[in-house]
Amino acid sequence: MSVAADPVKLMKQKVGQAAADRVQSGSIVGLGTGSTTAYTIQFLGERLKAGELKNIQGIPTSFQAEVLAKQYGIPLTTLDAVDHIDLAIDGADEVDPQKNLIKGGGAAHTREKIVDSLADQFIVVVDSSKIVDRLGSSFPVPVEVIPMAIAPVMRAIEKLGGQPELRMGVKKAGPVITDQGNMVIDVKFDNISDPAGLEKTLNNIPGVLENGIFVGVTDLVLIGEVQNNQPIVREM
Repeated sequence: MSVAADPVKLMKQKVGQAAADRVQSGSIVGLGTGSTTAYTIQFLGERLKAGELKNIQGIPTSFQAEVLAKQYGIPLTTLDAVDHIDLAIDGADEVDPQKNLIKGGGAAHTREKIVDSLADQFIVVVDSSKIVDRLGSSFPVPVEVIPMAIAPVMRAIEKLGGQPELRMGVKKAGPVITDQGNMVIDVKFDNISDPAGLEKTLNNIPGVLENGIFVGVTDLVLIGEVQNNQPIVREM
């Protein structure tokens, strides 16, 4: 492991590695998106190179994950070619005590939900700042929307009591475009008392492809923390 002076970076590496260590030879692995999962992909590549792991195949949840997997020498496959996924590893923007999630800060939540839901085991890797008492505490709910439906979907979301905002690009003029060619609306809700109900209600709005509420999908949460300047990993 490269030595990083930054304890937060070190913690992300450690929790990413803890997840990579759970992958066994011969597995089909869902490869998540984001900064912590990027370390998981790196460590999987290193385990393959060292001969610790053999015969794994990755299914990326985003273009970012695909590029990283190729960079670290992880063979890739597709959902067309396999009939199961043994394990998926992904990050989250919020995790509640029931292991429900908000995901989609990286605008990849649609592909993530497909892959993570199919996996026999879904492991979430986060740092302790992502743990909340109730979903929506600090993070809006990302909603992927077909471009022609942006205006009616935003009106429908307002009627549900949400405050929708079109996600705009950083260092890019115009809105964020997903890997599927759609747009993302970030929705602030004052109170998400029924995550499962809200997930279904949002997905039933015509023009919505998928939203970032993940209910009943997570099997294990690995949480990275810094204690006395040392990174540790605990399970939830």
